Amino acid sequence: MRVVDFRSDTVTLPTPEMRQAMATAELGDDVYGEDPSVNRLEALAAETLGKEAAVLVSSGTQGNLSSVLAHCGRGDEAIIGHLSHIYRSEAAGTSVLGGVALKLVENDEAGMLDPDVLRDAVSPPNVHFSPTKLIALENTHNACGGAVLTPEDTAAVASVAQENGIALHIDGARIFNAAVSLETPVAELAKHADTVTFCLSKGLSAPVGSVVCGSREAIENVRRWRKVLGGSMRQAGIIAAAGIVALETMVERLTEDHSNARRLANGLAQVPGIEIDPEDVHTNLVFFNVTAEARGDIHRRLTELGVKGGGRGERWRYVTHSGVSAGDVDHALDVVESIFREHAPS
Repeated sequence: MRVVDFRSDTVTLPTPEMRQAMATAELGDDVYGEDPSVNRLEALAAETLGKEAAVLVSSGTQGNLSSVLAHCGRGDEAIIGHLSHIYRSEAAGTSVLGGVALKLVENDEAGMLDPDVLRDAVSPPNVHFSPTKLIALENTHNACGGAVLTPEDTAAVASVAQENGIALHIDGARIFNAAVSLETPVAELAKHADTVTFCLSKGLSAPVGSVVCGSREAIENVRRWRKVLGGSMRQAGIIAAAGIVALETMVERLTEDHSNARRLANGLAQVPGIEIDPEDVHTNLVFFNVTAEARGDIHRRLTELGVKGGGRGERWRYVTHSGVSAGDVDHALDVVESIFREHAPS
């Protein structure tokens, strides 16, 4: 049976070149700073994002958490979007482990935070309030349909942070998707951030890992918090080797994922029981509403026929990635249309 897995770009598998690099990677003890492959990856990542330094972490969640803890102490406050991944999907780690208060500001449809609202949200220096130490953005924005923030968007938020002497963090899990979509160097998107994370294990298709980039001082703090969180690894070059290949060979091909996402969105728009505006698809994340009844049955049948993804509620998400070809998209659309027509009211 042909399987098309739209659940996430985290299901990507390493390329043959990555597997070869992992098998032959030069290794050492990274906790001692002696793994040459890790050192090379971190230097490459820092250079690519226009930062002084970088640190390899096990996941995007660990990268975001380490970054927030590097900027905020217990009782400090971070301002984040109400739809942000840090708030919704990272198990409240900033509060549970860091004692950091989160103040929510509404994201607009593109995931942007209104600079004027942010100014009002910064806590004044008063014993009644938690000191605001951080603003966090997300680019691309998962819950906002993979929307991208421009360099101008980030600069507007950064100006608020700078005015108030607080840090700016970017959850850039898919920031390379944003850069490719905007045809803008990724360093321009990260320019105003004190720290920025990006995932190697999503669209870039490496098997494990994320990277945090920033100033040398910020990254040393992140590295310390990585240790506190149990994230220091030894011969981590076996992971880093795949990450190097990912950065060197897998960025430009993200245009293929975006093209397949638009192909998918255009096809879904023709299926009765599905509501989607293809113009809302910006990168590789395809969100749509299922108005057909028996959504649970539809989801079950699609899964049985090898089309993975979506959900049991009204809003579904399909994600394109290196494991999904244009032919896979066309096959999946045939299956989707068949199942939805099967469940359409007579």
